[in-house]
Amino acid sequence: MNIRFVIKVLGRLLLLEGAFMSLSVILSLIYQDGVALKMLLSSGITMATALLVILINKEKSKNLGKKEGFLVVSLSWIIFSFFGTLPFLLSGSIPSFTDAFFETISGFTTTGASILNDIEALPASVLFWRSMTQWIGGMGIIVLSLAILPLLGIGGLQLFVAEVPGPAPDKLHPKVKETAKRLWAIYVAFTLTEMILLLFGGMSFFDAFNHSLTTMATGGYSTKQASIAAWSSPYIHYVISFFMLVAGTNFTMAYFALKGRTKKIWNNEEFRVYLGFLLGFTVIFTLVLSLSRGGLFEENFRESIFQVVSIMTTTGYVTADYLAWAPLLVTLIFILMFFGGSAGSTGGGIKIIRVWLTMKNSYLESKRILHPNAVIPIRYNHRAVPDSITSNILNFVVLYMLIFIVGVVVMAMLGMDMTSSMGAVAACLGNIGPGIGSVGPLDNFAHLPAFGKWFLGFLMLMGRLELFTVIVLLSPVFWRK
Repeated sequence: MNIRFVIKVLGRLLLLEGAFMSLSVILSLIYQDGVALKMLLSSGITMATALLVILINKEKSKNLGKKEGFLVVSLSWIIFSFFGTLPFLLSGSIPSFTDAFFETISGFTTTGASILNDIEALPASVLFWRSMTQWIGGMGIIVLSLAILPLLGIGGLQLFVAEVPGPAPDKLHPKVKETAKRLWAIYVAFTLTEMILLLFGGMSFFDAFNHSLTTMATGGYSTKQASIAAWSSPYIHYVISFFMLVAGTNFTMAYFALKGRTKKIWNNEEFRVYLGFLLGFTVIFTLVLSLSRGGLFEENFRESIFQVVSIMTTTGYVTADYLAWAPLLVTLIFILMFFGGSAGSTGGGIKIIRVWLTMKNSYLESKRILHPNAVIPIRYNHRAVPDSITSNILNFVVLYMLIFIVGVVVMAMLGMDMTSSMGAVAACLGNIGPGIGSVGPLDNFAHLPAFGKWFLGFLMLMGRLELFTVIVLLSPVFWRK
């Protein structure tokens, strides 16, 4: 394994983080929040460290294989999160390193789980950096580097596959760097469009900008303690609902939409199933809310579609305390935490394509029992799914649930009640944010013990990199020559 080249690549990625961090300095000067020097120091330390690593490491080899790719991807998230704590620590916004790291890795993994009890008290530039961590993490640190830094043009495919390890990553262009550029162009365009629409709805520029960053990342960090419930405007709720839905869709579909190839979108089975689940659960939630508490139908529908889209796309915004709803709806909210968005989206969770193909395989298995000699393959988009992909999906789902169970046991051993343990693990492993129990929409993760925060941070990383990328690194086979 070419460790020296891995270190050099990580140094250049860290330089990129420092450049993004420096934007907070400009924002601090604009809003005069009193921490401009602290933000400058944070950016300076990050960039100086990156330059030192690059200058010391003279490795010229560009031999970046699969092993190096997995190592760069996993370590980049950890290193980004480590240095990403500096604005929180140096500004005094989050004095504890454990809490600062939890908040930062929750941002970069687009989880949105927070330990902050008074978000509005943070300086504007710190809030901006908090949102920026999610926006960077949304599309992926490595994809970002592929779009901007030509140094990763060599061996880029290994990085792209490790960063987007879905069942079958779609490429918009044969060259990975060109794919990354198109993905980021779409990402930026949607972010700016949402910001403009939120401005029309009466949001301030600062709030509109931050929420557009965290919506498209399906991250869920808000500039308000009450999240989107801080705004009573139906217009704002519907705009954010729409962009959460878009962010949870395979970005290839957005590319086809911009090209006017709408037939190709509707012919995509995952997209139809994704919309079907969203609409189906929204109808159920609306009917149950209308029957259980009455009130205006539009308000019930708006709260239903917002919460369903937010949880299913793993964004984590809230406009209502869903734990106060009927027990049936709380149960369905918990189930939705495992669905996730589409493959190729910024959403977390198991992903719709895996859920759907697992359901299909279970149904077809009953047919195979009745007709043992028949060959009954799983079909997706009218094509037979190879056994290798089916096996990979089933292994992923089983492993996901196994990790969830182990996680619940660990959190319960730390003193959490069973409901809260299940909610915390489901929310962090699925990169959602709010859970159920004591980590619900009106609470946060501040009360957890230090070990619990580090453990949940590890689950966030596993969930963001879809398990196998991290598990491969923990395998002894990976480190053998």
